[in-house]
Amino acid sequence: MCGIVAAVGEIDDATCRRMLSRIKHRGPDDAGEIHRPHAWLGHQRLSIMDVDGGHQPLTGTGGTTHLVVNGEIYNHRHIRDALGHELFETGSDSEAALHALIADGPVGLARLRGMFALAYLTDDGEFLVARDSVGVKPLYWARREDVTLFASEMRAFEPEDRPLVETFPPGYCWTRNGGLVRFADAVPARVRPARRAAEPGVWDDTLVKSIRETVVSAVENRMMSDVGIGVFLSGGLDSAIVAAVAAEYAERNGEPLPTFAVGAPGSSDLAAARVVAEHLGTEHHEVVMTRENVVEMVPRTVRAIEHFDPSLVRSAVPNLLLAEYASKRVHAVLTGEGADELFAGYSYYHEDPFTDPDALQAELVRTVGELHHLNLQRCDRTTMAFGLEARVPFLDRDVIELALSIPPEHKMVTPEKKLLREAFEGWVPDEILWRGKEQFGDGSGAKEALAELLSDVGEAAGSWQEEAVAEGVELRTREEAGFYRLWREELDGIRPDRTLGLFATT
Repeated sequence: MCGIVAAVGEIDDATCRRMLSRIKHRGPDDAGEIHRPHAWLGHQRLSIMDVDGGHQPLTGTGGTTHLVVNGEIYNHRHIRDALGHELFETGSDSEAALHALIADGPVGLARLRGMFALAYLTDDGEFLVARDSVGVKPLYWARREDVTLFASEMRAFEPEDRPLVETFPPGYCWTRNGGLVRFADAVPARVRPARRAAEPGVWDDTLVKSIRETVVSAVENRMMSDVGIGVFLSGGLDSAIVAAVAAEYAERNGEPLPTFAVGAPGSSDLAAARVVAEHLGTEHHEVVMTRENVVEMVPRTVRAIEHFDPSLVRSAVPNLLLAEYASKRVHAVLTGEGADELFAGYSYYHEDPFTDPDALQAELVRTVGELHHLNLQRCDRTTMAFGLEARVPFLDRDVIELALSIPPEHKMVTPEKKLLREAFEGWVPDEILWRGKEQFGDGSGAKEALAELLSDVGEAAGSWQEEAVAEGVELRTREEAGFYRLWREELDGIRPDRTLGLFATT
């Protein structure tokens, strides 16, 4: 929804303002800042909820508490009910986070259900920063002796601070006195190791109904908006399910649902997305990739996603093309991110050593916890590069809790994600419901469109492989070396280490 910058310690206003200006693309509608002795908050706003009254930094009653938020608080109405509507001065969902912190201090973070990175400041010196448990919204920090700096993207930091930049860990809050404290896990603590299935692949209607109702609730919660909202429709199962639920919600509210698909001419993803859109009756848009726009987009993609992993770059190119188009028509989109990690959708989940149920369960938990390094980074950056917010209903805490409580044996049957498919029979056309899994870069046609260009990128890599080795980074291919060169040109000084998720892991 936005971009934030915060600082505590020996503040330099000019530095903070330069940092904020570098992430203006995340919130082109408005900007605001507040400066107190030894603390600074800045905000670039993408106006989605309470367009007229939701300016940030938000200030509490009495003018002594201040907050900036990047993200959405989906249960803000429940928080208003619990704390008292008389406290609230705007219709912004972010104000719920402000009053939760005023009422309960850091413990108030436990009230929040949503995706967020936030910074909170009081006039008496309290300062707190926090990030949602899955890391849907990005946050980075750089710690110097005299000041600690925070920002939504790595590019925000001054060149001299870039060697100090680290990922702020999901599910943690930080205060000057208390340091880093975990307040939530990516996988909720009450999720117990899944019990063994009495008979793998055999389940009752209760489980199927529970999956359907939980996913429907998560999608509907993410339809809140005072401006346009759509769905990225890849043609695969997960985005088709999201689109089906969103289309029904939009119809009940008398609104059209825009859907957006991208692919090369004749690609399987475009064809499949068209089938879903016609079935649901959505306002469908297609972006057709050409070699020319792919060539133009590759350098922009590497710089936008702040990453050089080849598989991530390949899938991000069509995402960036789609985001650029969709941002001119809506302010927010829903995507299908997270379903594969929860329901074992990737092929490698069905190979050794994950043919053992306990090993599979551990790997699913691990990959959900690591999403913020890879897929969620791509999802956030490609959309926010054009001031477009992406929402990920499959990573709702209730969906995560339910999915990871299912015996892993039920996820080892074929076709992959059979439980999820059965839960949405009748919602999605059968030819899509039972369609086999394709990687986005393959189904969209991006792999073929990129092949020639990637060879050129690799040829131009030159000495970057040697420089990467000197920095402790192993580049596996010339293609990756080419992407590393582009990444280094944009983010010179950043240390490419595991704290930033910048080692190729796929």
